[in-house]
Amino acid sequence: MVFDSYSYFLFFAVVFLVYRKLPHRKQNMLLLGASYAFYSFWSVKFLSLILFSTLVDYWCGIQLGTCTNQALRKRWLYFSLTVNLTFLGFFKYYNFFIDSVSSSLILLGVEPNLPLLDIILPVGISFYTFQTMSYIIDIYNNRLKPTKDLLDFSLFVAFFPQLVAGPIERASALLPQIKQSRILSNAKFKSGLMLILFGLFKKVVIADNLALIANSVFDNPTTQGIETLIGIYAFTIQIYCDFSGYTDIARGSARMLGFELMPNFNHPYLATSPQDFWRRWHISLSTWLKDYLYIPLGGNKAKKRFVTARNLMITMLLGGLWHGAAMHFVIWGIYHGMLLMIHRSILPVLNIMASSVNSRFWTLVRIFVMFHLTCLGWVIFRAHTMHDAGLILSSLVSNADMTGPLVKNMVLLSFLTIPLFGQHVFKEKIPALYESVMQNTYIKMNVVIFMILMLLFWSSHQEIPFIYFQF
Repeated sequence: MVFDSYSYFLFFAVVFLVYRKLPHRKQNMLLLGASYAFYSFWSVKFLSLILFSTLVDYWCGIQLGTCTNQALRKRWLYFSLTVNLTFLGFFKYYNFFIDSVSSSLILLGVEPNLPLLDIILPVGISFYTFQTMSYIIDIYNNRLKPTKDLLDFSLFVAFFPQLVAGPIERASALLPQIKQSRILSNAKFKSGLMLILFGLFKKVVIADNLALIANSVFDNPTTQGIETLIGIYAFTIQIYCDFSGYTDIARGSARMLGFELMPNFNHPYLATSPQDFWRRWHISLSTWLKDYLYIPLGGNKAKKRFVTARNLMITMLLGGLWHGAAMHFVIWGIYHGMLLMIHRSILPVLNIMASSVNSRFWTLVRIFVMFHLTCLGWVIFRAHTMHDAGLILSSLVSNADMTGPLVKNMVLLSFLTIPLFGQHVFKEKIPALYESVMQNTYIKMNVVIFMILMLLFWSSHQEIPFIYFQF
């Protein structure tokens, strides 16, 4: 059951109609049952992993909250982390690890006989594992008190709008909303519905249509010249609209139920630096990595630049590995780690340049450069192998005929993305005017009609899964 399917909206409609008639405690029971049913549509057998992880972290949380012996508290912390990381490591990284070891042994002249397993990756495991890990770590660091209500904690782990692909919610934000009675209002219903509609528009109309262009390039790395560039641009917009579209639907569904999930994107392609990009892209993951990995490693407070650079690289390397068990994800993480390190080292020079150039022009230059550095990273991320990534990048300097599919793709890319970028710039640079325009009932009605018509008549008519479901 996926967010852009009729089955999901039928499922959600039934849940919502029953939910609004129930008292608070029974609402939570309904949502938990609905969440488990939602996940069971993907795989009933992997539901046991969520149940086991829930019970382990519920129990460990209570022990950490009541235990005063620091050595014993550390054991409970390590026990929880070991269980969670073992499941995540086995299902997501076992074959990658075995394949890497085998390749290394072959280079050393040793013939390995290491077994590969036919392992299916449980959907959403990276998201709910990080969510429960943050809960345990926050209790250990005395930033959070554990919940003694198993129903509430189970719903925190399995809440269906954000179960499969986030946002990765913190217990400090989501658990209080689960414990307290929610207020359902017409305003929340309407704004939630608008978020769902906009999310569907971004996914079905923009992302899925651009996927056809991107796939034609990445599935055929020998495509030439400007066609390759258009394919790269297409994937750059596709992955944003695909993932942020999912997030919009998740947040809209939750808002209609009385919950408020964290925003996961803030116009990432208007970023002016690598740091700015990661403050805007996949915010729930980037803040998780900062709070639970980068800062505990020492962050940027170390006096030695090498230590700060090391902390950045470790964080981004593991951020890349979080996305998948493949070398190109690792290289993508390293690439962004290098961008962060280089930008930090040349920041004094950039500040001097900024003081001698028109500020608006300098901002546009920085956005342009950062956008294309991001595009380069997406080539590494999307390519099937690093060899394919090399072919795609090298083909950028080749010539191509400005005919046929190329012209069509250029028109399609412009039609879909220029309004999207325009809306982002309008919202970020002139927020007061943007809000006043969007409050206009006539304009809002026309926007809704436009999106509905596009959904009805301009969808790609192909089933294209959400990109982040694979993680």
